[in-house]
Amino acid sequence: MPPKPKKRNVLSRFASLFNRDGSESRTQGSASAGIPPSHPSTRSDPELPLPVSDSTLQNHGFPPPIHQSRSEGDGIATSSQSTPLSSMPGYQDDLLRTPQHPRDGNSAGTQGRTTSFFSGASGFRTGDIQYFEASNMTVNTGGEKSVDGWELLLKNIAPNALHDSSARYDAPKCDEDTRVEVTGEIMDWIQDRKPAQRLLCMTGAAGAGKSALQQTIAERCTKSDDLLASFFFSSADHTRNTASHVVATIAYQIGLKHSLIQSAIVAAVKHDPLIFSRSLKSQMEDLIVRPFENLRRSNQLNIDTFPCAILIDGLDECSGNPSSISDPTDDRREAEGRQAELLAAIKHCFLDNDLPFRVFIASRPEWAIRTALETGGYLHQVAYQIRLSDEYDASGDMRRYLQRRFNAIVVRNGKSRWFTEDDIEALVEAASGQFVYVATVFKYISERRGSPAERLKAVLGWTPQTGPKTRPFEALDRLYAQILLNAKNAYEAVDTHDGRDFLLLLRTYHINAKELLQPEMPIPLYFQLPANSLSALLGLEAGAEDNLFSDLQSLMILEDSSKRGEVGDLRLRLYHKSFSDFFEEESRAKDLFVPYLHVYTHLTKCCMHHIIESPTFFDPLPDAWDEPSLPKPYSFSLEVAVYQLPTFLCLTTAIGDEVADFTKKDGWAKLDKHEVDFLRIHWSNWIYCLRRFAEKNVTDQKPDVVVVISEFVQKWESDLNEWGMHGESSDTDSCGSDWQ
Repeated sequence: MPPKPKKRNVLSRFASLFNRDGSESRTQGSASAGIPPSHPSTRSDPELPLPVSDSTLQNHGFPPPIHQSRSEGDGIATSSQSTPLSSMPGYQDDLLRTPQHPRDGNSAGTQGRTTSFFSGASGFRTGDIQYFEASNMTVNTGGEKSVDGWELLLKNIAPNALHDSSARYDAPKCDEDTRVEVTGEIMDWIQDRKPAQRLLCMTGAAGAGKSALQQTIAERCTKSDDLLASFFFSSADHTRNTASHVVATIAYQIGLKHSLIQSAIVAAVKHDPLIFSRSLKSQMEDLIVRPFENLRRSNQLNIDTFPCAILIDGLDECSGNPSSISDPTDDRREAEGRQAELLAAIKHCFLDNDLPFRVFIASRPEWAIRTALETGGYLHQVAYQIRLSDEYDASGDMRRYLQRRFNAIVVRNGKSRWFTEDDIEALVEAASGQFVYVATVFKYISERRGSPAERLKAVLGWTPQTGPKTRPFEALDRLYAQILLNAKNAYEAVDTHDGRDFLLLLRTYHINAKELLQPEMPIPLYFQLPANSLSALLGLEAGAEDNLFSDLQSLMILEDSSKRGEVGDLRLRLYHKSFSDFFEEESRAKDLFVPYLHVYTHLTKCCMHHIIESPTFFDPLPDAWDEPSLPKPYSFSLEVAVYQLPTFLCLTTAIGDEVADFTKKDGWAKLDKHEVDFLRIHWSNWIYCLRRFAEKNVTDQKPDVVVVISEFVQKWESDLNEWGMHGESSDTDSCGSDWQ
């Protein structure tokens, strides 16, 4: 807290001293002028000295007064000449001088003599001025209460964002023997007084343990006296889910570290009470950079021992203006803009100004920080980056975590050991490297009113059929659902994505990436497709997958398979097995669940549309599949469209209208124009699927379509006999009898 004002209002108590020589006339004069008489509490004190002229005020370290004039009718005093505080004579020196030491440094020379501030003064109002300690001096105008800089600062901070806030009493943190390597690396960087980079950005998938690491580092820095400030964002807490309070909260913590910095911050707020409505860069310059620079120039600061670590966690959870009412696209854009603004302000104010701070930011790899760190980004050259999910294997840490926590339950309950090493291995494998999984499992198993053995059994054998009462992953499901909803709203609100179903598209890529195929299909699905080829099959523009996964970087990533020698192909990699488990189960995904039927129906429509819209592909040349005029993803997707169409048709329902349209546009005739050599191995099954679809799905509703399809099926069976391939596939009979 700042120095408190003296309880005795010194100057106001001088009033009665002046009135001793003519109290009646002055009181009457004041009343006639419309000025209220002095309050009884301001009567004289014979022990107090009389003030002298204004010049003496300056000699004691106060800046010269600003002459004020009152605006008519508004009761607000305004300066007749606006003078920035920083340009006043001696202003910066005053901020760096304690109240007990005048600017001339002669504190002893003022003792034993009477000081007079207003010698010869007359007609003044004592309500205009109050005396406080220099760091919290208040100047009242027209009797109005002036700005209290520290109080205004406190109104603009987010107490819940502090690392040791009561709101975060159960904040996750690392066990002593877990995440040893990465915490050691971060602490070494913080305590290095001359690091190559003064900004550390740690990115990682959702649930990778970023917040636990930040909390651990904050506590260690507190013990080593390295922590300068911290701010923990949280999307679920409206007091700390925006950037509005970040600078004020950091400035508040820095002010607690040194009284002179605090005095300078207070002065800056009093000079500009609207500072908190200005840009983050302006706030950072006025409330952090300048106060710190003033202190550093005063030679009263030892840089080598002053705390240096500023920790910011969960940048991706920083949203836009909480009062804005807009569509999801605007919300997402505003949030990303504020995140980028904060990063840019940190670079400009802390890095470009060469301040000795170590700024440690943790975030999911969302747009703002991802683009800033990538090649060509404004932080690429100046930031030290840790990719938590890729660079540190947490499997060993998770084993130790579960072993210690499970053993503690055994000791607490006084019962025999109810878990095995195989149980722990199964949980670690299911976690896919993400600490959030094992932490969630432990919270579920350690519920005091339940049996640990029974709950562990429920987790290891959990299926949707175990019933709604068994929900061991409820917390994890909420995390995944929130990420998906945010991404869905942002994607579908874009004009060029109008009419697209985000969840349907995502589920299609998800099935493709995980090879989650229906069992016992007569023709194996031509999966996994490269993501860019799947985009072509789905009728999306080139690069559409980048937009689709833009807000899902914490769950999955598109990788260039050229690293494995497959130039130009993109592969989708999912960080979490637990996410696939969530997305696969309707009881967990709930409204976000997309069944296989919807995916296959959509793929069927896309295949037919792809064939109809690609006339050049069906050139009767024998090497049409290698036609150089078609891009590789496009030609490959056409191959898949022909190869999988009968299978998809058999997996769908209510597709008669689309098949009728395909038939009307000579889709079957186009297929007949080309000898599809790649079908030879499954040719019998291909024909069987097509015949089955015609007989079971459209016979009653589209008899004319059945006639056309049957004619082509007969022709292709004849071709099959002519090629000598009839019966080549031994799966034909079994498919007809077993496949449902």
